[in-house]
Amino acid sequence: MTDSRRRYNRIKIVLLEKEKTNIWLAEQLGVSSTAVSKWCTNRNQPTVETLFKIAEILNVGVCELLVNK
Repeated sequence: MTDSRRRYNRIKIVLLEKEKTNIWLAEQLGVSSTAVSKWCTNRNQPTVETLFKIAEILNVGVCELLVNK
């Protein structure tokens, strides 16, 4: 598997567990739904600061948003 296809975050999984959508998260963060979609598919990664905001919004620890390798 190439780096571009590796999973680095679990944002999509946590959103599913919390029964929230990409669009909802984008609205909470004030970013585009395209940005969130790219994070959920691991095509792009959020900044560390944004990762902390996502964790706060979803009421989870930051570690829960990251893949444990």
